[in-house]
Amino acid sequence: MEQVKIAPSMLCADFRRLEEEVAALSAAGVDWLHFDCMDGQFVDNLTYGPLVLEALREGCELYFDAHLMMLNPGRHLRAFANAGADGICIHRETVSGPAGLLDKIKGMGCQAGLAFNPATPLEGLEAIIEYCDYVLLMSVEPGYAGQRFMPGVLKRIEQVRKLIDRAGLDTLIQVDGGITAETARQVIAAGANVLVSGSFFFGHPEGYRAAAEALRGAAQ
Repeated sequence: MEQVKIAPSMLCADFRRLEEEVAALSAAGVDWLHFDCMDGQFVDNLTYGPLVLEALREGCELYFDAHLMMLNPGRHLRAFANAGADGICIHRETVSGPAGLLDKIKGMGCQAGLAFNPATPLEGLEAIIEYCDYVLLMSVEPGYAGQRFMPGVLKRIEQVRKLIDRAGLDTLIQVDGGITAETARQVIAAGANVLVSGSFFFGHPEGYRAAAEALRGAAQ
């Protein structure tokens, strides 16, 4: 299985000093930066758009993961691709037939992700898994940081892991919500390999490098 990747959620970064935050995260040895791009419609919050990614892209070589929590993600794919996103993730709840949009994302030179809220059935994923470079399983309700991890996601991770392995694909499984050193061990054991962490990571008393090491240690 793919080595575990650490993806701090920029929703918990200090918005007053994002450029410094990105530099510190890069120095801490993280792999991805996870941008929760919320439109105020699919979820209550309104965060940031492609201009923020574009501003931070210069001089940063980390993987930029644009998680589009938007009702109409298709309208914004090109803007995020042009802004420097490496991966663009759309929500299953927002599109009736995601294969076309996932293929469009790939055509823009980005990796394509498909996200599922905790209550969204996984039925139908097998038919479109080949279009997904990664599958994002939410382990909290989307929209707010600091929520408690929902253990029910563990069975969903196992289900998707079996599906991917059966298909012989290298699709990644990303988990977002309530990720700490303790829950990281559980989701990795279930088959996940990309950990999105917000409150735990940015609030770690020993700093970002220690937070990254704690999450990587869960893979041991």
